[in-house]
Amino acid sequence: MSKFLAASIGRKFLMSITGLFLVAFIAVHLIINLMLIFDDSGELFNLAAHFMATNPVIKIMEPLLGLGFLIHILWSFYLEYQNWRARPVKYNKKDASTSSTWASRNMLVLGALVLVFLIIHIINFFWVIKFEPHTLDTVIIGGEEMEDTYTLVSNLFKGSVAYCIFYILGGLLLGFHLSHGFWSAFQTLGINNNHWMKRWHVLGYIYAVIVAVGFSVIPLYFLIKF
Repeated sequence: MSKFLAASIGRKFLMSITGLFLVAFIAVHLIINLMLIFDDSGELFNLAAHFMATNPVIKIMEPLLGLGFLIHILWSFYLEYQNWRARPVKYNKKDASTSSTWASRNMLVLGALVLVFLIIHIINFFWVIKFEPHTLDTVIIGGEEMEDTYTLVSNLFKGSVAYCIFYILGGLLLGFHLSHGFWSAFQTLGINNNHWMKRWHVLGYIYAVIVAVGFSVIPLYFLIKF
C-alpha cells in the first residue's frame, strides 16, 4: 500500500477518492442550506440541522468527513510540493494556458482560498452548533425541543453585508475548484476514454455552476429580502 501511494498514480488516486467523497458531502450540505430560503419560519432548516446532529449514521460519518477533508487538503499541498521538486524549470505560461484551463492551473490556490472560507465557516457555525449548543436558543417543532440553528445562521447573513459578500466569494471559488476537480477525479480512476470524459466534463461544469450559484443565492436572498 505504501508503494502504491508513493507512486504518482497512487497519490492522484487518493486525491480523487477523497475529492469525490467531499463532492457528495457538498451536495448534501447545499441541499440543507437551501432550506434557509424556502422557509422563513426556520422550521425546515432547524429540522434538517437537528437530524444531521442527532442521526447516529451521521455521527459516525462526521469524523470520516473530517479525515477526508484533512487528507484531501494536506495531500494536495504534498502533491504540489512533489511536482515542484520534479520540475527542473517552470512551464512556459503561454503554452500552459493553451493546453489547460485556468482552474486546472490554479487548483492549489483555489483550494487554499476555499480552506480559508471553510475555517471561517466552521468557526461561525459548526463550532457553535457542535461545541457551544448552550449558547443557542431552543425551539419546539413537532413536540421536540431542538437548537434554533436557523436564527444563528440567518442573523449572521442579515447583520453582516461583509460576510454575505465573503460567503458569495467562497461559493464562487468552490465552483471554480470543482469545475476541474470533478472530472479530473474520474479521469484518475480510469474512466477517461473520449466517450466518458466528454460526459464528465459536462457534468462537472454543471455541478460546479449549481454549487456556485446555490451557495451564492443564500446570502443574496437575505441581502435582498431583509
